[in-house]
Amino acid sequence: MSNRSALRHTRKAAAAMIIAVAALGLTACQDSEADTSPSSPSASAPQSPTAKAPDDSANTTPSGTPKKSDGRCTNQINYAGDPRSNAEINSIGEETGHCPKPQKADTPSGTPKKPGVSCTNQINYAGDPRPNAEINTIGEKTGYCPPVQHQ
Repeated sequence: MSNRSALRHTRKAAAAMIIAVAALGLTACQDSEADTSPSSPSASAPQSPTAKAPDDSANTTPSGTPKKSDGRCTNQINYAGDPRSNAEINSIGEETGHCPKPQKADTPSGTPKKPGVSCTNQINYAGDPRPNAEINTIGEKTGYCPPVQHQ
């Protein structure tokens, strides 16, 4: 996921959260009006099912580990092998207050990494445009040395 699409996803999620909170606030105001003046027309009018949706979602407990207030989820939990970007994982933690459970991607392509051996010492990456550090980091995170990319 590119930074632009991650940012767009984050903005959309934030807008949805603001709308849900606003709807919840309006629902709470309507409920308090109904309690104070039972004869008012708004108290007798049935509420639409969509007005109840934020209530229902607010009562559910988010899954995952509670997020520490001073940190990012990616600094709190090992997400090695998770197909989501760090930005997406951290955004979920910010929005829900809980770090999401790590997801496991399908088995990565490449060669299983030998313990204690860097990928660049295990496979000949001559001609691969990526820096050795990037290749070795992929191997450390996924447990698989990535296939050689040719220019």
